[in-house]
Amino acid sequence: MMVACILFLSASLPSSADEISQAHKLEKKNINETADSQQRINKSSDHAFALKADIESLRAEVESLTIYRDHLESLVLSQEQEMKSLDEQLAQIDTTKRSVVPLMYRMMDGLKAIITEDKPIRLKARQQRLESLQVMMTQANISDAEKYRRILEAYQIELEYGTKLGNFTGRIVADGVAREAEQLYIGRVVLVARSLDQQQFWSWDTVQHHWIELSPELGSEVNQAFAIAGRQASPDILTLPVSLKEGE
Repeated sequence: MMVACILFLSASLPSSADEISQAHKLEKKNINETADSQQRINKSSDHAFALKADIESLRAEVESLTIYRDHLESLVLSQEQEMKSLDEQLAQIDTTKRSVVPLMYRMMDGLKAIITEDKPIRLKARQQRLESLQVMMTQANISDAEKYRRILEAYQIELEYGTKLGNFTGRIVADGVAREAEQLYIGRVVLVARSLDQQQFWSWDTVQHHWIELSPELGSEVNQAFAIAGRQASPDILTLPVSLKEGE
């Protein structure tokens, strides 16, 4: 009976060894599979973190682009409004130019009338200024604004002739004789002249539009006026003939 049990045990040992070996292999396989699974999990986790970081970066970029897009839309809107305003201003400028150009020609006519009808104070210089303005009006390389400024400047000079004391040398015709003479004006009230040798004196007759000779008694007053104009004497009370029409 005992012999049979031993034989039975001996017969069953190889099978148990195989089972143990298989168990070891299975365990090793499980361990390897577990390690592989853990590596895949680690890789998946790392990839998930990387994706999350990318998503956060993209979200921040989208937010930045949205703000920039809104900023550009505001700029475009502002530029469109500015362009509309400029278009309106250009239309107004065209309308203004159509009005200003005829106005400048009327001002030129007025300037010519002033010079023609006025006393011959610095007549040559004023006529040359008028001719220069007339040429300027036909020049395309000069802006309307500059033309208008120069015409106003000419009017300002004409205005100053009526308020200042001045003297100059110019040609006069007296008693049918043309000669160079020193001339002096006090505004548009007095316009007198004297010969270069300071021996003859004249006054402008506004009614007759010619020079009339003055008596020698007024010569000293005229000379004094020239001295004051040349800053060679202090201002003083003078007796001079006036060059005015009746009622002026």
